[in-house]
Amino acid sequence: MLFETLGNPSSPAVLFFHAMGVTGASSEPVAKRLQDRYYCILPTSTVYCPGQRYAGKADELRQIEGFLQSKGVARLALVTASSLGADLALAFLARTKMPVDHVFFDGGQFARIGRGARRFMVPFLYLAIKSLAWSNGRTLKKLLWCDDDGIRPYFIAAGKALTYGNLRRQLSDSLEDKPFPPLPEELQRRCFFEFGSAEEHVKYRAAVRAAYPQGCFPVFAGHNHMEYQIRDPKGYAEMLRSILNGNGLPDLPFLQKEAL
Repeated sequence: MLFETLGNPSSPAVLFFHAMGVTGASSEPVAKRLQDRYYCILPTSTVYCPGQRYAGKADELRQIEGFLQSKGVARLALVTASSLGADLALAFLARTKMPVDHVFFDGGQFARIGRGARRFMVPFLYLAIKSLAWSNGRTLKKLLWCDDDGIRPYFIAAGKALTYGNLRRQLSDSLEDKPFPPLPEELQRRCFFEFGSAEEHVKYRAAVRAAYPQGCFPVFAGHNHMEYQIRDPKGYAEMLRSILNGNGLPDLPFLQKEAL
């Protein structure tokens, strides 16, 4: 993995888990708006690190834990994860002995997919992600809902570094068709599992809610996958501050209150 940090190491720590197909730097627009009061830690998965070999989810967690220890981080004020990053973040939360104050999932990719289906997905996803590098991002609109300058550079960087073997190994132990890992009820009450009403991933909401019944499950009406984070990183960062300061969401105009 590669690790980027922003902010003062003595400040409360925020750990970011990035989405599939982008590097950890994709969280910079949000982290830059938090670094005045928080120590922001942005790992890039080994899958998107040039010259590195992905060995498995357990090794990714080992690297993250080792980095946190090396920086003297003994507590996390917030863990936030986007899309497929939710898969690794859940594994981290289930394994870590470190206190975690708050958790926010943005459009978590909580699919439970069988091993055979995951193998079938590899060539399609590999070509899709590599095409973003080959085309300098011009194919983004054809693959996703967005074609935004705020996210395109991170797709291009990830596509340049991606190898077929790393993606195959990652999908072999991600999105597993196993029960969700247990989380303590007290931690669940400080977890936010957010989905946009227009995104495909909202279909996972009911299953996640059944697994973590004490959590908060906001819906962003009319929003697509990670749209708020991509289109308005300033507003998104202020929302995270609200969670950090009071374990609650601000009065967002698109917040579907009945779906909380």
